[in-house]
Amino acid sequence: MNFGLRVRGGLAAAFIMFAGSAVLPLASVVVSSPAAAQTVNSIEVVGNRRVELETIRSYFKPGPGGTLDAGRVDDGLKALIETGLFSDVKINRQGGRLIVTVVENPVIGRVAFEGNKKVKDEQLQSEVQSKPRGTLSRPMVQSDAQRIAEIYRRSGRYDVRVTPEMIEQPNNRVDLIFTVEEGAKTGVKSIEFVGNNAFSSYRLKDVIKTHETNLLSFLGSGDVYDPDRVEADRDLIRRFYLKNGYADVQVVAALTEYDPERKGFLVTFKIEEGQQYRVGSVDFQSSISTLDATTLRGYSRVSVGSLYNVENIEKSVEEMQIEASRRGYAFAVVRPRGDRNFEAHTVSVVFAVDEGPRTYIERINIRGNTRTRDYVIRREFDISEGDAYNRALVDRAERRLKNLDFFKDVKISTEPGSSSDRVILVVNLEEKSTGDFSISGGYSTTDGALAEVSISERNFLGRGLFAKASVTYGQFARGYSLSFVEPYLLDYRVALGLDLYQRQQLANNFISYGTKTLGFSPRLGFQLREDLSLQLRYSIYRQEISLPQTLSDCNNVAAGTLIGNRFVPFNPTPAFINANGIADPNGGLGCFANGEASLPVRQELANGATLTSALGYTLNYNTLDNNKNPTDGLLIDFKQDFAGVGGDVSYLKTAFDAKYFTPLVSDIVSIVHLQGGILNKIGNNQLRMLDHFQMGPNLVRGFAPNGIGPRDINPFGTQDALGGTKYWGASVEFQMPFWFLPKEVGLKGAVYADAGGLWGYQGPTSWAATGEVNQPGCAKPTRNPNNAGTCLGLQFDDQNTVRSSVGVGLVWASPFGPLRFDYAIPLTKGQFDRTQEFRFGGGTTF
Repeated sequence: MNFGLRVRGGLAAAFIMFAGSAVLPLASVVVSSPAAAQTVNSIEVVGNRRVELETIRSYFKPGPGGTLDAGRVDDGLKALIETGLFSDVKINRQGGRLIVTVVENPVIGRVAFEGNKKVKDEQLQSEVQSKPRGTLSRPMVQSDAQRIAEIYRRSGRYDVRVTPEMIEQPNNRVDLIFTVEEGAKTGVKSIEFVGNNAFSSYRLKDVIKTHETNLLSFLGSGDVYDPDRVEADRDLIRRFYLKNGYADVQVVAALTEYDPERKGFLVTFKIEEGQQYRVGSVDFQSSISTLDATTLRGYSRVSVGSLYNVENIEKSVEEMQIEASRRGYAFAVVRPRGDRNFEAHTVSVVFAVDEGPRTYIERINIRGNTRTRDYVIRREFDISEGDAYNRALVDRAERRLKNLDFFKDVKISTEPGSSSDRVILVVNLEEKSTGDFSISGGYSTTDGALAEVSISERNFLGRGLFAKASVTYGQFARGYSLSFVEPYLLDYRVALGLDLYQRQQLANNFISYGTKTLGFSPRLGFQLREDLSLQLRYSIYRQEISLPQTLSDCNNVAAGTLIGNRFVPFNPTPAFINANGIADPNGGLGCFANGEASLPVRQELANGATLTSALGYTLNYNTLDNNKNPTDGLLIDFKQDFAGVGGDVSYLKTAFDAKYFTPLVSDIVSIVHLQGGILNKIGNNQLRMLDHFQMGPNLVRGFAPNGIGPRDINPFGTQDALGGTKYWGASVEFQMPFWFLPKEVGLKGAVYADAGGLWGYQGPTSWAATGEVNQPGCAKPTRNPNNAGTCLGLQFDDQNTVRSSVGVGLVWASPFGPLRFDYAIPLTKGQFDRTQEFRFGGGTTF
């Protein structure tokens, strides 16, 4: 009896054919007759070109005694088909011969893509499994087509169609072409929330990452429907409620529906809020006899009467567990417990400290970092191989790795070690691009038109270093800067920063002079706590003033006289020399005949470039919920700079700045801003005008830059702002969304009231080199040469007047960068202050 096996196009088409019988599926055949167990003398292979003869024969292994029954033939056939090398396999048995006839799959000559405009060839090439010079497999081709379609769906194109086409070439080769019909972008047309009573839908849209499609959606991808992102949004909503006291919240579903008419998805989140809870009591318990749990109270961020906040509880657990480990209890585990009082709406929080399992870290395996060095990742761990396993420290390391912004995804999991008390930490990473090249432009009422080109790298050479170079060129401001940061100096958690910069400020409507500054500043940063940081810095910079000749020719000396570090080449308008060449205060031609810059400005010009060498520090406290768009939290900066470590000037400058954000009703956020500063003279060196505080809309809106405080009151000069040594400011602002506009537009309105003051000028008021001596109480300078009361020195206004204003603003978090428009009306001001009711500032990156 003869039998044969034939396979074409895969196992689904495999059949066994018996002479004189019906064709039966392979899976239904059971070979057991002695006739089927004959001795095979030889295996003959027909049709192979690339695959070696012995390779094919090796799939058919005779049993004991050299017998090859139908079962072994079947196993060999299946194994041969699973290689994917053949499109057709036929097996016949003739006496002692087994004839295997194969048709090899063609070889892929090239893989090409047509019709793809939104996704590059390189990305598709990396995703498909069919490769040039590889064997063509039809199941693999179909899988590749599905994979390409999935890539497009992830980018919001659900109407995509991918058609594979094979073009035959000589020598059993084919070209594989994937033709893509991309279709239109399928975005999220609406996002709705059901069951949300405590927070408006407008507020909850701030919490999630998915956004509705709008006119500016082409600049981002947040409106693209992504099921994984929607699922992550559910957790973000839940975490937001848990942070605000809703301990029983459930986001029961995220329903998505495709609307053919609107050609987009409708997303609906169903929420069960429950009640809002406050903390009723905070207790500490310990099952470790030698550890008093109450000694950990200082590490708790939970207080009685505050809103129940899961994030604060988690941070408390982390800090307490780490502190217990420092005290020698490496295996201590802090477990929080909350007992609800449903009637009083309170939660009694108990932190229970127990002895955890004695588990050690056997090894830390890192996967997925093709560019980032291993040590850059390992240094974010406070534990290493051989240490006690501490989940709090593992969670902290995972958070730190995410905050590096080097990776798309970070996940730390555990695997069993070589024994029951050993675990292996597995760090799975997915890297992302960390380099940025940007061309930025903007306009403000202070600096005019401005453009910047910058290139930066957050993970330079894969070593976790930060480097940036930028060039700025504008209407009134120009310069360049180079920055470098080593976040782990000598393997300690200390950041070393180096900055080299040059800035040039040109004369404009607000100042009559220009300045040029070239400086270098090394700095050290310390993260004292998660919300508290310290920066130490040293600054050395060279600064000089520039002035037009017409604003600096006022003097009372002969031509060629050395004034400061420069010679006066000529004396076109001698201040107090009469027609006979005799000094005469009553008969001079007048110092201000053609307008003059203020005495301190001209004195800085005459003294030439000045070198400042200063030590300083900044203490920063930050509890903001979002650094870019805060709605809750406190931000405090306290800084001091001491100049006089060498150089030409000496002073002590102190500044304080605090902002408090808190949400009010109906998505209104209030902002309280307090600031103040003082400049103290050190030693015998006189304070320079350039070292004084200069204030304007940065203190009280509605005033021009350098528009507040002491000012030269000469009516025929440039009336330069002189600055002050003391200032204070207070502001209250309310920001609210425009509820009638889509959330994604990013527009908010603001109303505010500002108040502040600047006073205490202590710079030069007279200049013996030019004969200008301050005479308090004399009349103001005048053009009349016969006025015997002409002042021979600087006269200025320095009243400690409270400046105040009220105004409205428009804040736009645009895709082009943050933009802000303000219109403020001064209510109280000094006699010589300068106002500017409208102010605009903003920029873009493209």
